Amino acid sequence: MHFAIHITAAPQHDNALRAWRYTDACLSAGHSVVRVFFSGAAVAHGNRLNTPGRDETGLTQRWQTLAKTHGVELIICVAAALRHGVLDAENASRWEQPSHNLADGFSISGLGQLADAMLQADRYVCFSD
Repeated sequence: MHFAIHITAAPQHDNALRAWRYTDACLSAGHSVVRVFFSGAAVAHGNRLNTPGRDETGLTQRWQTLAKTHGVELIICVAAALRHGVLDAENASRWEQPSHNLADGFSISGLGQLADAMLQADRYVCFSD
């Protein structure tokens, strides 16, 4: 089975950890994940400067491990990324910002990537706050 995962929950929200656990379980069960798409406050998952408290789960690193281990695409919504200050090198230059903070393994793109994932998937699952 092919899954498209959409996350709108910020990293500190309970549903954010549920999203990671669900995605990990799908992959562990032999299913494929077409793409994980982060929008709204969830774009913070792709901020390499995101530093969770000592008693919180570091989801950015967990997503990066899934991406590296299973080849899962981690896509950050460009409109939300700009609003929340998550920039790749290209957008930092375009918007004349001094640096970028997109974590390794994440990419910035538009809603077309979510629509494409939904078309390719057998199941679309959304985790919101």
